[in-house]
Amino acid sequence: MRAIIVDDELAAINSLSWELRKYPDFISVIETFTSPKEAISGINYLKPDCVFLDIEMPEMSGFSLLDKLEYRNFAIVITTAYNQYAIQAIKESAVDYLLKPVDQDDISGVIEKLKKLNGSQNFQLQFEQTFEALSKASSPQVVQIPVSGKILFLRVDEIVYCESDGNYSKVFMESGEQLLVSKKLKELEDLLPDRVFFRIHNSFIVHLLKVNEYLRSDGYLVLSNHKKIPISRTKRDAFLNRMSH
Repeated sequence: MRAIIVDDELAAINSLSWELRKYPDFISVIETFTSPKEAISGINYLKPDCVFLDIEMPEMSGFSLLDKLEYRNFAIVITTAYNQYAIQAIKESAVDYLLKPVDQDDISGVIEKLKKLNGSQNFQLQFEQTFEALSKASSPQVVQIPVSGKILFLRVDEIVYCESDGNYSKVFMESGEQLLVSKKLKELEDLLPDRVFFRIHNSFIVHLLKVNEYLRSDGYLVLSNHKKIPISRTKRDAFLNRMSH
């Protein structure tokens, strides 16, 4: 397989290249790029079988790079240092990724998966699966919330849960701050990315990554701020299914 590595960190490229050289009969790194813009031209021209792609580059995200490509008939292996949301989305689509710094066992597993793909038609399908997974992962990390005649730009990962209050909603932040929002909970639900937020009750939406415990006998969730929130009986199976992915 003819491979290209795209990563804004030269050290990461060198490390991955060194690991891939252990499989000379199967894969060959034909080019590397630290610039996403140059990578777009390079991929379109060189038409590789596989691209190892860093999804979090300051100049351009991996998703944006893929979106701009004309040539798409190749397999993708995502590389990332820390993006938990991206990893969750990629896992859900059964697309492979490497967590940096990469190690030998992870590389070996990726090589085996690439061997099973073995063919341009499968590469095309895998590209589409990855692209769809990244489109979910790249949903906004900031939401716009109207509060008292102004709009607050709140980081998604700092919201713990939301609670209905008639025609209003309360938003509880990690800092302990509580915001009163002039929107019903259903309207707020539509604003929040459903990738990480879940309506567990008529009166509550929780950030799934802020859930620490599920108290089965009591029917409550314990959140990262130690708050206990009731979960509707009808929502329990769906909640547990979401948490298992």
